[in-house]
Amino acid sequence: MKTISKLGIMLAMAGSLFMASCAGSYCITDQPAEPVYVRPVQPYANAVWIDGDWVWRGGSYVYQRGYWVRPRAGRAWVRGGWYHSPRGYTWHRGHWR
Repeated sequence: MKTISKLGIMLAMAGSLFMASCAGSYCITDQPAEPVYVRPVQPYANAVWIDGDWVWRGGSYVYQRGYWVRPRAGRAWVRGGWYHSPRGYTWHRGHWR
């Protein structure tokens, strides 16, 4: 009996982790084209360009332009990107690594 309850708890935990991994990602059928704009001039030496980002707002992805930031010691910026799955395209945000 203990084995069945442990198995049930493990399945419930696995299911909740799976559902949590889907939270915050929105699928669309077609990947939108990135708008074309001129990158502003680097405002100071060693500034890091953060590429534009897609955010979910009002039922669709909206593009936010890129910007310059101060570098983070020992870290590098990883650009976000579109990923295709059987459900459609989802945007994975950029991050510091």
